[in-house]
Amino acid sequence: MTATTSSPTIVLIAGHWLGAWAWDEVLDHLNAGGSRAVALTLPGFDGGDPERTTKTLDDQANAVLDAFARSGVSAESPAVLVAHSGANFPVSLVLDRHPELVQRMVWVDSGPVAPGSVFAPDLPAGTEEFPLPPLEVLGQQASLEGLSREVRERFTARAVPVPGPVLRQPADLTNEARREVPTTLVCCSIPGAQVLELARSGHPMFAEVAHLAHADVVDLPTGHWPMWSRPADLAEVIASEAVRTA
Repeated sequence: MTATTSSPTIVLIAGHWLGAWAWDEVLDHLNAGGSRAVALTLPGFDGGDPERTTKTLDDQANAVLDAFARSGVSAESPAVLVAHSGANFPVSLVLDRHPELVQRMVWVDSGPVAPGSVFAPDLPAGTEEFPLPPLEVLGQQASLEGLSREVRERFTARAVPVPGPVLRQPADLTNEARREVPTTLVCCSIPGAQVLELARSGHPMFAEVAHLAHADVVDLPTGHWPMWSRPADLAEVIASEAVRTA
């Protein structure tokens, strides 16, 4: 791959329970290296918002597009969009609605969702929010490898419950052009070779990967939160992928 002549804006979006603060260390490394990077707190993950439990995937996708506009992102100057974990739902909507605004998609221990997907289809209709589970429970579902006690305490203290509508709303995806956006899968808790095999076998979590026109795989072995366990290495990967051509 060859580098582009100018560095695009990098927009970082963390997964469930997290805000822009989750990227602090990664941002420090990116900015020190000369990248233009910003992190976004999605609607619903601002603990001070009294209406946050009503926020939807549409609200979150619109917030990403608003962040693009504030950062000068356009079809002529597209962004590199970085999404971690459960940010894949609103970001998949962004790719569907405005693929021309994304130069490269970087999924961090995550990937695109399939049309009609629902994160938590069994969540009762009256459930307003889903708080962070105890870490011993969470660790049975997602690897906590590499997280220090200090990081775990900060995670627990700052986590904001996920709004119920975000977990229940289906991903309405209709634009095939979303699959044409050059993509990098940064594989952390599951090796890249295994992710690709799961995609080929039609595993519901990874099936959409098989439809991507241009997908590169980068292995960064660690737990599910590499922005805390390997921030410098993750920043290096993101900066490198940001200046690759398709």
